[in-house]
Amino acid sequence: MRPYLSAVVPVYNEEDNLKPLFARLTKVLDEIGKPYEIVFTNDGSRDRSGHVLRELYAQRPENVRVIDFNGNFGQHMAIMAAFEYVRGDIVVTLDADLQNLPEDIPLLVAKIEEGFDVVGGYRRDRQDTWFRRNASRFINMIRARITRIEMRDQGCMLRAYRRHIVDNIATSGEVSTFIPALAYSFAANPTEVEVSHAPRAAGHSKYHLYNLLRLNFDLMTGFSLVPLQVFTMLGFAVSLLSALLVVYLLLQRIFVGPEVQGVFTLFGIMYFLVGLGIFGLGIIGEYIGRIYLEVRKRPRFVIREVVQARDDD
Repeated sequence: MRPYLSAVVPVYNEEDNLKPLFARLTKVLDEIGKPYEIVFTNDGSRDRSGHVLRELYAQRPENVRVIDFNGNFGQHMAIMAAFEYVRGDIVVTLDADLQNLPEDIPLLVAKIEEGFDVVGGYRRDRQDTWFRRNASRFINMIRARITRIEMRDQGCMLRAYRRHIVDNIATSGEVSTFIPALAYSFAANPTEVEVSHAPRAAGHSKYHLYNLLRLNFDLMTGFSLVPLQVFTMLGFAVSLLSALLVVYLLLQRIFVGPEVQGVFTLFGIMYFLVGLGIFGLGIIGEYIGRIYLEVRKRPRFVIREVVQARDDD
């Protein structure tokens, strides 16, 4: 029987969380009372996550599918691979660390059934460090201004999508992307609901500072040209000011004479402009890097095995 609901769970080194997650997730989905499937993507885990996932499949082969990556390709590619295999009319994503509560899934499903095509969760009483909370708030503000994509909490992966949104995401073919933002760009009627957020029960966060910066660069350069446009205008303004400074120094030399005072100020200005130029080149490099990743046409991920029951549909 074709599932009505598909739950997608990316997994990376979560062996201690998988069994309690599975127990709570299947309980919630059973209570919804409609056919469902759970699609786990093992994103190159180095612990026993792959073994545990096979145990879960053996318990409920009619409800569980396991996609096993050949290496670590990242959370969003793990979700993208699952999107290529899901069969449900409604697709829900959530993290495997139990910070997203499976018990909130009915809230998202109810909103989809009301007619919304994308439902994002935003976390109540977020159980993260002060730095993570405030950094996310700052990034949310910048992203809203640069991309015009309105998401209250872009870091929350507890989200629900209608099937046509998922199909559009899966066929987009993008190598570096941010799935919630991509979904909002395809959505005609998105909304958000407040969800709970629990402290991590076991293991460690997989998102360190570099990963967060990398993800947000993908978000900003993948959905907007504003960074390039800002540096174009900034470059024009700096060039104009530099020209005025040159004229001022020339007039000073003619009417006042040469002097050594202010040499260090000029050095400071020069270093500032050099640093600005290097930063601007970095922004341009981000866009060129994205073009390079797209044109070389390498696989976005490599699937070693898909563990699933025979499909009789």
